[in-house]
Amino acid sequence: MDDTRVAIVTAAGSGIGEACARRLSADGYVPVLLSPSGSAVDVANDLGGDGFEGSVTDPDDLAALVETTHERYGRVDAVVNNTGHPPSGDLIEISDEEWYEGMDLVLMNTIRMARLVTPIMEERGGGAIVNISTFSAFEPSSDFPVSSVLRAALGSYTKLYADRYAADGIRMNTVQPGFVDSYDVDEETRAEIPMGRPARTEEIADAVAYLLSDESSYVTGQNLRVDGGITSSM
Repeated sequence: MDDTRVAIVTAAGSGIGEACARRLSADGYVPVLLSPSGSAVDVANDLGGDGFEGSVTDPDDLAALVETTHERYGRVDAVVNNTGHPPSGDLIEISDEEWYEGMDLVLMNTIRMARLVTPIMEERGGGAIVNISTFSAFEPSSDFPVSSVLRAALGSYTKLYADRYAADGIRMNTVQPGFVDSYDVDEETRAEIPMGRPARTEEIADAVAYLLSDESSYVTGQNLRVDGGITSSM
């Protein structure tokens, strides 16, 4: 096992997280997966990895995930910080509790994970982290106010972390998906996408795999939009 790379993927029981787990397994990683339900355990069993039930919003669950991975394999080479969707609603009607819930879900999960895996990656001389964000972090949308605001903050954290640990061989980037086929996309929304369709989850996983690979060894602190052209700004 000493030469086998290990990748942690959160919210990996379905959708983008599962697609990332399957792609990374095909690329030779041992996948270590987390989800709030038992579905990540099933995916991990299918891939010959390890699955755990837990939430990215629970610091103890994240700590147990990383500690168990390190004890079992002695390394963490890659991390995909994937989550569910934060609360939504009218901008000024979103409650304090919902804003804090969103912050735990899409920002603090990455901050806490970074605290846990950075010493392990430093010890091994490098690693790569990809945070799953959203196109609305780049062009804020009133349809997704909590996600727009907090994932913009995630982009800032990603840049600060990337600069701080670049010399240690640890990279951090984000992937910003547009609409994805893991949930329903209505015809009106489809018509707004220049490519005329939502992304397949495997297409998001392809971008994640690239940013974790040696082929992107000089890419860090970046936000890669994989949105079918839906964002209009340069």
